[in-house]
Amino acid sequence: MSLRPCTVVSRFAALLLGGILLAGCSPRDDLPGLLETREIAEQGLIYGVPIVTNYAITYGATDPQSATFRAPYNQLLNTRQLLTWESRTIVTPNSDTLYSTAWLDLRAEPIVLTVPQVPDGRYYSVQLIDASTNNYGIFGSRATGNGPGDFLVVGPDWQGETPAGIREVYRCGSQFSFALFRTQLFNPADIDNVIRVQDGYRVRPLSAYLQQPAAAAAPKVDFPAIDRDLAKQKFFEYLDFALQFIPPSPWEKDIRSQLARIGVGPDKRFAFTELPWLHRLAVLWGMKRGSDRLEASLKATGNQVNGWHIGQLAGGSIADYQDNWLLRAQVTKAGIYALDSLEAMYPLTRSLADGTPLDTGKHRYSLTFKVGELPPVNAFWSVTLYDSESQYLVKNPINRYLINSPMLPQLKKNADGSITLYIQQDSPGPARESNWLPGPDGPIYLVMRLYWPKTTAPSIFPAGHGSWQPPALQLEQ
Repeated sequence: MSLRPCTVVSRFAALLLGGILLAGCSPRDDLPGLLETREIAEQGLIYGVPIVTNYAITYGATDPQSATFRAPYNQLLNTRQLLTWESRTIVTPNSDTLYSTAWLDLRAEPIVLTVPQVPDGRYYSVQLIDASTNNYGIFGSRATGNGPGDFLVVGPDWQGETPAGIREVYRCGSQFSFALFRTQLFNPADIDNVIRVQDGYRVRPLSAYLQQPAAAAAPKVDFPAIDRDLAKQKFFEYLDFALQFIPPSPWEKDIRSQLARIGVGPDKRFAFTELPWLHRLAVLWGMKRGSDRLEASLKATGNQVNGWHIGQLAGGSIADYQDNWLLRAQVTKAGIYALDSLEAMYPLTRSLADGTPLDTGKHRYSLTFKVGELPPVNAFWSVTLYDSESQYLVKNPINRYLINSPMLPQLKKNADGSITLYIQQDSPGPARESNWLPGPDGPIYLVMRLYWPKTTAPSIFPAGHGSWQPPALQLEQ
């Protein structure tokens, strides 16, 4: 989702408004001054980016009229094939696990998630994400093992007793949630084995789990339609709507009280067109400053190692973020719904080590892993290529979107035992095509995923300063 405001404030208007801001003019007593309004809008955009982005994805996935409709609330959907360039639900998707997804409505009663015995050696995880994109729970191979179990997901206000047989209870920070299942696929011939695992996943209300009458249905919600253009034009209106389902955490009280001053909040109705024209300019200017600040921070944040940003993409809980709204927005922008760092690390690069942007329409690149220096993981690793503009996978003649560790037996080794990946638009030739990661005629970025990364040497931890570091991309002549 683009985060640019719906109107670009012209240089003349900005200068005019700047002079008025310095004068501290405020035409309405019930509104903050213009300078404060600009600052609130700037902070509000950064705070709200994850919430509005999640709302847009959720709406598209749960509205039957949407082109990206997946399933109704509280119903599991198993994806039976890998995501491709045609997949448009989530930006920066991975294509080395099969997804199973469930958008949860926790208002009427809790939801029970059931997993089967997953064969040893096959990685899986179930990530629980609230409407602010905070990770509030995870279970699976690393966290709870590959054994079967029933896990209870409850809303923020639930006060019931934990039923017998429930392995663990996870409390969501919002009334709506997203459960994201990832199941490792070793290779295309392995698809039926993954499907058998997926067939053991279940999502059901607590009443169905207990074989009791269903709870009274929650009130129907009239969710406002959203798309990329509407999200830009009515950003604070969507934030205003979503906040009614997200009780504030202790760290959110200040930003919520500030937003309320310009009419944004669960008991408010933000009306941009009803603001005085100077306040409208202040809001737009603040949004542009917030968007520019976020974009600049994405380029500067994270430890730079051989051109890779490390530590930037890892998701976290509200306790991890606290009031660092910029960090949470960075994760959303770079790869929404990222796992916690102990579950996965995501080195990302958009450039060579010298800062030159990656563009497979203009250049060819190589990435070489020396002998004994493959990514250190307990599960598996991958390198995935994305189009920089759309943030989606790239259409290519061999339908290859990544190279990962299960593919190692098929990759050609160099004479010294090292492995070189060829990242370019055209085939590097038959002798090298097994190691080819195809790119588009334009800018790209790469994400290296390390699932269940090792914490003992060699390790990527501490992030950016570990004993293992990703190798630098090389420009091919």
